[in-house]
Amino acid sequence: MKLLKSAVVAVTLALSLGSFSTTAVACEDGRTCFGPVEAINITLGHVAEAMKSMNDGENGATVEKYIKEAQKANKEINANDVVDRNRQRANSHLKKAKSVLRKGDRVGATEHLEAAEKGFAALKGMI
Repeated sequence: MKLLKSAVVAVTLALSLGSFSTTAVACEDGRTCFGPVEAINITLGHVAEAMKSMNDGENGATVEKYIKEAQKANKEINANDVVDRNRQRANSHLKKAKSVLRKGDRVGATEHLEAAEKGFAALKGMI
């Protein structure tokens, strides 16, 4: 009985230590975590690539790929509530740019991309 009791305590201790040592993994859903400024710069880079490919006359699928990458990268921008609200506003311009681009309006998509770029650039001053 003593052996069984010590074995149960050892297993319980091992399982509890394993469950609490997850602080080494910052983002458990597979994303790579960045600081807010780095995430803003990455997002701005993807938006700039989308605008460059738009100006170069590339097809809509290529531009849409860059917009999707910008949308993924902006999820890492998390500093405070004010920054998050303004991040969502800038992200809405990315969504609008993607939907307008699917309809074939490249001018409208460019305008929304420019608005998104301004919105994400303004986030740096809010941190």
